[in-house]
Amino acid sequence: MNVGEVAALAGVTVRTLHHYDRIGLLSPSGRTAAGYRRYSAADLDRLHQVLLYRELGFPLEEVAALLDDPSADPAAHLRRQHRLLRDRLERTRAMVAAVEKEMEARQMGIALTPEERFEVFGEHDPERYEAEVQERWGDTDAYRESSRRTAAYTKEDWVRIKAEGEDLNGRMARALRDGVAPDSAPGMDLAEEARQQICRWFYDCPPEMHAALGRMYVEDERFTATYEAVAPGLAQWVSTAVQANAARQG
Repeated sequence: MNVGEVAALAGVTVRTLHHYDRIGLLSPSGRTAAGYRRYSAADLDRLHQVLLYRELGFPLEEVAALLDDPSADPAAHLRRQHRLLRDRLERTRAMVAAVEKEMEARQMGIALTPEERFEVFGEHDPERYEAEVQERWGDTDAYRESSRRTAAYTKEDWVRIKAEGEDLNGRMARALRDGVAPDSAPGMDLAEEARQQICRWFYDCPPEMHAALGRMYVEDERFTATYEAVAPGLAQWVSTAVQANAARQG
């Protein structure tokens, strides 16, 4: 193959191949009668090795030393490159995961560092389910309003939101243990407080929307598990209180 054909095949410039020839990194095996470069299959194999090492960040001098090492055979080069590429792949995967995590956080409007998110939310980082949330409610006014509001929240805001939620859950759990009926006035008052928290921090949540959320507390095992971790039976208690309060509001 001539130099132009090799350049097109390898995705490099003719000038690059001329440079490799000048420094002795890749000299073509043959020349035409007119002096034009001619590359053999062995030359193309060496070029492939050169480009792999270059892609991995090796300087040209080191590439030449590696390829001209008399103790290394082609299989050894492939094993080394395979190991290096796998190392790079792992680093790239980690970088992709970090970028995706930040993209999800920005979509949710949680403008916190990973350390701050872990500090505030721990294992219950809300961005874990962001893809599902966006799929189910992404085209709703409530989702858009929540995203708009939370985009401006600081770490201190999220700490306050979390503390308010934990306090309310604790008082609901005490009501459950004390035998307060969820559809009684005290039970419904607690449910109304939960609705107002949503309205205050995230989006306007009318009673009928809150009732739908209440049903999810027992229909979606993830919501159920969250409340059951506070107190056994709390998910059903909260669900009943929320729906009773919605009926009272209506």
